[in-house]
Order: sequence, then C-alpha cells, then structure tokens
Amino acid sequence: MRGHCSKEGGFVVKIKLASVQAALLMSVGLLVGCGEGGGEGPIVPPPPTPMEYADKHMPLDWWGNAEKIEEGRKIYLGQTNPDVNCASCHGKDGKPVKAGATDFRNGQRMKLYSDSAWFWRISEGVPSTKMRGWKSKLSEEDVWKLVLFERTFALPGKAWDEEKKQWVDAGNSGGASTETK
Repeated sequence: MRGHCSKEGGFVVKIKLASVQAALLMSVGLLVGCGEGGGEGPIVPPPPTPMEYADKHMPLDWWGNAEKIEEGRKIYLGQTNPDVNCASCHGKDGKPVKAGATDFRNGQRMKLYSDSAWFWRISEGVPSTKMRGWKSKLSEEDVWKLVLFERTFALPGKAWDEEKKQWVDAGNSGGASTETK
C-alpha cells in the first residue's frame, strides 16, 4: 500500500507511511516477544542432565511435606539467606520480573524438567544466561526445598516419578528415591 504523492506534499506522505510501517513492525515484534511462555522462546526439553546429577532425586517423603515447602518459600524469597533471592528475578509468584528469567508458572515448560534437572540448574546455573549456580550458597537439602517450592507454581501436588519419567500426582510417585544421593 503506497501513499499518494503530490509535488507539494509527497515527502510528508512518504515519511508518514514509513512511520506507520515502522510502528507496525515494532508492534509485531512486541507481540511475538510477549506471547505464550513469557517471551522465553519455544518450549523444548532441557539438555540431558549431567551424570553427576542424573541420579539425584527428591527424598520421597518430602513431596507433600508442607514444612519443607515453607522452608523452600523462605529460601526463594531471600528470607533464609539474603545472598539467595530467586524472587528478585523469577518474581514472588513465579512470574519473571527480569528479562530472560524462566516463568515457573508455565506448566508446559516446567513439566519437561525432572527433579534431577531442576536440582542441576539451581546448583550449576544456566550457561549464557544470568542464572548463576547456587551450590556454593545452598546445601543440597536447601536446593531440594527450592525445587519443592518452585514446582508449586506450575506443578502443585505433583512429584517426579523416576520410573515413569514424568510428573505424577504426589500420592502416586512410586519411583522417586527415598534419600538424596
């Protein structure tokens, strides 16, 4: 679609048309960036969990443990250790407040992470992102507490079943380990 050009006003019409086209392109870019998944990109499985983390699993009796979940909430909010404040990037409700942070409310994305993968990412961080590893600041138990709490945003009442390799209702998770390894 082209604007009508006259000798007197042709330049003005072309500038206005270029401005409208630029505004439309910017709008499309914003819509793509703010779509499903919070602008995190396509939902794809995480890379394979490294061997040193692949056999780590949530203690079985922790999945429904309200006390452990509450301890995880305090860690997440930076109340337990002010050096660790997950909410400063991921938001108090799991909705990111900083660009690039994972949206923990996105069940389609979060169900792709096993308990081991989640533990790995909290411990080691994510390369080429602002997500740093927290293993120097958190004990293994504290990392598991974070996994417990963070999964409540998108996977409440779910537990990782290692035999089925999927999230199941917490009462049906027969394959999870009974101890941290």
